[in-house]
Amino acid sequence: MKELVLKAFRERDVEIWRVVVLFGILVLMWPMVQQQLFRFDSTVGYVDPSILVLIVISLICFLGLIGLCWWLLQRFLLVFELPGFGSLVLRFNEMEVWVQLGFYFACYALLLLAGVGCFVAVL
Repeated sequence: MKELVLKAFRERDVEIWRVVVLFGILVLMWPMVQQQLFRFDSTVGYVDPSILVLIVISLICFLGLIGLCWWLLQRFLLVFELPGFGSLVLRFNEMEVWVQLGFYFACYALLLLAGVGCFVAVL
């Protein structure tokens, strides 16, 4: 039991626990958001308060998708024996500026597309 507790507090595991706690908070917020809206304004029921709940659900799905992608990236780095993040960053900094800008734009477009896809899937 002591080994499990010590294992949970390693630096790498603390980052995972932060994500798990954030995900848990969002899941707990999901049923309570509508009740909080009714406490602030009783006429909010006429405006369809479930839209805010749908936004929270889409945020949960998006964060879950980002976490899954991060986990898959780490597994691919281990399985395919790719270089670590430090050497990847150094190689990225050696690229020309226009290639870096194109990479930034592609990453932003994919991230935005994933977020919109999660939001549309919930709606």
